[in-house]
Amino acid sequence: MSFNDPLSPIRLQLMWDRLIAVVEEQALALIRTGFSTSTREAGDLSAGVFDLKGDMLAQAVTGTPGHINSMARAVRHFLAKFPAHTMKEGDIFLTNDPWKGTGHLHDFTFVTPTFRRGKMVAMFASTCHVVDIGGRGMTTDARQVYEEGLYIPLMRFAREGKVDETLVEIVSANVREPIQVVGDLYSLATCNEIGCRRLIEMMDEFAIDDLDRLGAHVLEKSKQASLELIRKIKPGTYKYSMRVDGADKPIDLVATMTIGDSGIDVDFAGTSGVSAFGINVPVCYTEAYASFGVKCIVAPKVPNNEGSLSVIRVTAPPDSILNAQKPAPVAARHVTGQMLPDVMFGCLHQALGGQVPAEGTSCLWNLFALGGPGSTGGDPSETVHAKPFSVMSFHAGGTGARPGADGLSATAFPSGVKNVPIEVNEAVSPIVVWRKEYRQDSGGAGEFRGGLGQIMEVGTLDKAPFALSAYYDRIDHPARGREGGLAGKAGSLTLSSGKVLRGKGLQEVPSKDRVIIAMPGGGGLGNPRKRPAAVVAEDVRQGFISSEAARRDYGVAVNDDGTVDEGETAKLRAIAAE
Repeated sequence: MSFNDPLSPIRLQLMWDRLIAVVEEQALALIRTGFSTSTREAGDLSAGVFDLKGDMLAQAVTGTPGHINSMARAVRHFLAKFPAHTMKEGDIFLTNDPWKGTGHLHDFTFVTPTFRRGKMVAMFASTCHVVDIGGRGMTTDARQVYEEGLYIPLMRFAREGKVDETLVEIVSANVREPIQVVGDLYSLATCNEIGCRRLIEMMDEFAIDDLDRLGAHVLEKSKQASLELIRKIKPGTYKYSMRVDGADKPIDLVATMTIGDSGIDVDFAGTSGVSAFGINVPVCYTEAYASFGVKCIVAPKVPNNEGSLSVIRVTAPPDSILNAQKPAPVAARHVTGQMLPDVMFGCLHQALGGQVPAEGTSCLWNLFALGGPGSTGGDPSETVHAKPFSVMSFHAGGTGARPGADGLSATAFPSGVKNVPIEVNEAVSPIVVWRKEYRQDSGGAGEFRGGLGQIMEVGTLDKAPFALSAYYDRIDHPARGREGGLAGKAGSLTLSSGKVLRGKGLQEVPSKDRVIIAMPGGGGLGNPRKRPAAVVAEDVRQGFISSEAARRDYGVAVNDDGTVDEGETAKLRAIAAE
C-alpha cells in the first residue's frame, strides 16, 4: 500500500499514535476539571476509547490499573443494558456498581457514545474516585454493600444532551461533600466529550468513516506481541501464596499460574473466603490487578488494550475474597486487591529464574479523616459543634527491591497514584500534619535494599476529636524479601499518647492527641552482605539506615564521620560467611 492510502501501515501507525494523544487529552481534561483531591492531585482515574463491541482500543497513560483494567470490562455491561443501536447523540451513561464498574461505590464510571455524521463510531469511558458516597464512608466497618453508600445502577446521566437533574439531586442529598462529588460527575462527562470531539477531528483529518480496521490492527498487533513475549518464558505451572493481615483474621492469597502457547492462565483457587468486613474484592478488580502484575514483568511495553489483556485469563472461586458476591462489603477492596501483583511476581519469579522485584507494601496507606457532629462514633456531645470535613490524602510505603536496583521509597505501587501535598488538605480542614518523613531502617536489607516507608504525625486544630478511617495492611505480615533479602519493616498505627490503634476500621483521635502513621517498607533482594560497603555507608549518611542496622544486617561498620571502618567490616563479613 502507498502512503496515500488512508489505511496504509504508515497511516495506521500515525492514527494509533494520535489515538493515544486523544485519550491522554481526555484524562488531562478530567484532572484539570476535577473537584476532589483524589482526581485533581493524585490522578486516581482512568480514561479510554472503545469500539462498538466494547473492546478497549487505547487507554491514557495517566490512571490506575484498578480503574483502567476494570473499566475495560465495564463498558460491556453498559452495552448489555443499552445496546449500541439504542444510543443517541448526547446520551451519557454512568454507574458506581462495584461488580459492573471498578470494585467499590466510591468510583463512578461514565460512558459516552461518539457520533460522526449521525453514525455512532466509538465510545469513551472514564472513571474517578469521589471523595464521599454517603453511608459509612470509606471504611472497612460495613457488613453489607448497602451500608457503604449510595448505589447507582447502570443508567443515563443525560439523555440526548439533557442531564437528569433528579439523579443529581439524589446524589447531592446523600453525600457529605455534594459540591465536590457532583462537580466530579460533570468532570467525567466533560472529559468524555473532549475525547469525542478530538476523535472526530482525527477521523476527519485521516478521512476514515469508522475505526474498524484501525481497531482490528491495534488489537491484533498487541495480542501477537504479547504472545511472542509469553512464549519466551519457560512453560509450566507455578504456584505462590502470600499471607496478609486481613481484618479480623489473616488472609491467604493463593495463585496457580499456567504459562502456555495461548497465554497465561491464573487461578486463585485456595484463596481465603469472603471477609465480614469491607476488604472483599469483586472479580473485576481481581482481574485488573492480577493482569497488571503479569504485564509488568512479561510485556511492560506492549500497549494495554483488549488485545494484550485477552491473553491473560484470571479466575477466582465465587465467594472467595477475590470473587466476592453482592451484597458483600467492598469499600476498601484495594487493600486486598493491590496485593495481587506481588502474588503474580512470586509465580513469575519461579518461571523466570529471578528478574522480578521483592514484595512491597503494595496497599496504600491513605489518610482518610472525618470531622463533624457524630463523625467519630463516640460521645456525641464532644462533636456536636465540631467542624464538618472529609479529606482523603494518598500516601504509600516502600516498594520491593528490584533486580539491579533498590526499591522506591514512599511510592505507590501498584496503584500509581501520586502523593497529595499535605497543604491541600490542611487548607480545607482543621487537620495538621506535624511530621512527614522517611522511616529509617524500614526498607528490607539486601544486596538491593527495599524502599523506605514514611512516618506521618497528624492532629487537628479543632477542639473536638476527629475520626481516622484506617484500611492498612502489612502490620502483622510485612513484605517478604527475595533471594536472601530480608523482610521490610512492618507498619504501625498509634497515638502519640501511646495507644495502639487497629490497622482497619473507623477510630477516634482525641483533639489533644495525634495519630502516628508508620508505613511499611519493601522487602530486600539478594544477600545483604553482598551490598558494597561504600553504598551501605552512603545509606547511613543519608539517614536511610542506622549505623546499628548497617552493622547487624549488612556487616558494615560505619564510623561517626560516615566513613567505613575497613578492618571491622572485614571481620563482620568474615564471621557471617562462616
